[in-house]
Amino acid sequence: MSHHDVYAIGNALVDSQYEVSDAQLQAAGVEKRHMTLIDAARRTELLSHVYGLPVLRAGGGSAGNTVVAVAQLGGKAFYSCRVADDELGEFYTQDLISHGVATNLTHTRAPQGQTGSCMVMVTPDAERSMSTFLGATADIDATALHPHDIVKSKVYYMEGYLAASPTGLDAAIKGRAIAREAGVALATTLSDMTMINFCRPGLDAMVGNAETGRLDYLFCNEEEAQVWCGRKDLAQICRQLSQQARVVCLTRSAKGCVVLEGGQATEVPAAQVKAIDTNGAGDMFAGAFLYAVTHGHNHAQAAWLANQCAGRVVSQVGNRLPQDAMDQLKASFAGFVADSVA
Repeated sequence: MSHHDVYAIGNALVDSQYEVSDAQLQAAGVEKRHMTLIDAARRTELLSHVYGLPVLRAGGGSAGNTVVAVAQLGGKAFYSCRVADDELGEFYTQDLISHGVATNLTHTRAPQGQTGSCMVMVTPDAERSMSTFLGATADIDATALHPHDIVKSKVYYMEGYLAASPTGLDAAIKGRAIAREAGVALATTLSDMTMINFCRPGLDAMVGNAETGRLDYLFCNEEEAQVWCGRKDLAQICRQLSQQARVVCLTRSAKGCVVLEGGQATEVPAAQVKAIDTNGAGDMFAGAFLYAVTHGHNHAQAAWLANQCAGRVVSQVGNRLPQDAMDQLKASFAGFVADSVA
C-alpha cells in the first residue's frame, strides 16, 4: 500500500515576486528568463532595485510547487527539503502543512542561518527572471531523506536545481537508488537552461543510464530540450529524449505539449489563455501530470489536466493557484475524462 503518490526532494525557497519593466530588469543586471544563483550581498543589492514596489510572497521552490499542486488536486505528497530557524523557515514549513504536504521539516530542528529565497521579476511579456539565494537549502543533504516514506511512494521526484548543490545532488541520487530498489517510479525535471549549461553532470546522474536505471518520467520545456540535445529540430529532439525516459513530457507554451512514449509522440493542445506570469508553469504541469497518472489516468489525459492547470497559473500573478481554482480544474478534468470514455 502506497502512503504517498509523490515523494519529492528539492529546494525550500520563499518567493518574493515583483512586476518590473524591461528597463528595470536591465538596470538591475538580471538576465531575462533565466535562473541565476546569487549570494547575500547580491540579494541586498537587488532588493534596492525593487524597493517600494508591491511584493507577492509565497512558498516556492520548484519541487515544492509541484508537490503542493499534487496535494491541492487531492493526492498525497511528501517533501524533503531544508530551511533555517528563522521567520521565513517557519513560514515555509507552515505553508507545506497548510496544503497537506508531509515533510521532514516537522521531524527535525532547523539549523541557524537564513532560509533560501527567490526574487522573481516578471516583465510585461509574462516572462519570469529569477535570482535565487539558496541560504540553508544549499546545505540540504541525505539527512533530509525519509527512506521509509520513499519506498511507500508511487513516484520519486527529483528537482533538477539540486544539480547545483553537491550535498543536494548526493541526497537526490541516494534517494533515487532507494526508490529504484523498491520499484518506485523515477522522475525528474531539467529545471532551467542554466542548470543544463553549468550543472550537466549532476542532471545526467539524475536522468540515469542503463546501470542506474532509466527514468520513468522526464519533464522539460522546448528551450531546455534544445539546449539539452544541442539541436533545434523538434523531431530529432524527440527521438533523442525518448531514449532517456519511459515517458517524456515536452512542454511548448501556447503550443501545448508533446508526450513521448514507446516511440510515439502525442500532441496535447494548450489551454487558451492570456499569459501574464509564467512563474511556476512547469512546476504546476509536473504536479498535475503526476497526480493524474498516480490516480489511474492515461498519459494523454494527464497531459490535458497538466496543460489546463499550467494555463490557469500563467493567467494570474503568482506561482500557485488558490484551492477553489484547483477544485474547478479537477471538476473540469472529471468531465473531460467522462467525455473521452463515452
